[in-house]
Amino acid sequence: MDAAPLPRVSPGRFGELGPVNWVVWQVLSRASGTEDAHLFSTLGRTGGLFRGWLHFSGKLMPGGRLPRAEAELVILRVAHLRACDYEADHHRRLGRKAGLSAVEIERVAAGPGAEGWTPRQRALLDAVDQLVATRDADDAAWAALAEHYDERTLIEIVLLINQYEGLASTITTLRIERDRF
Repeated sequence: MDAAPLPRVSPGRFGELGPVNWVVWQVLSRASGTEDAHLFSTLGRTGGLFRGWLHFSGKLMPGGRLPRAEAELVILRVAHLRACDYEADHHRRLGRKAGLSAVEIERVAAGPGAEGWTPRQRALLDAVDQLVATRDADDAAWAALAEHYDERTLIEIVLLINQYEGLASTITTLRIERDRF
């Protein structure tokens, strides 16, 4: 088994985070069930940008209109497609809390074509696959999604997918170490 690559930017502590981001990191780490949520101790090094990103991210999840279990399906599918174990670790736990079964969480890896998805879930997962693969959704995928969601929620879904795809890219590029629970 290969050793995990070393972080390109080490997680910050009080001196690098400053007092506000240090407190935010402490609170979010505890809420995540770990002593050091490496994502937050790394991104926290950016000062006010970190807090702005947290606000935006929090408006999408958990504060968005998309039902929480569906948001977790989106995030888990992005994590799978981007091979982002850090995202997957956290969102498997959050998905269970949001009501996803172990079977549903495992089925995410099989994608929208797997047996057992509702038409709504299948449309959502297909949109994830298309946006991650092509940065767009074809007309058929969009129409399927629009059968289940209003326009405001459709916009939110696109933002959510891209937020977590970008986050997966950030985690991968910075080589952020997986958390220990």
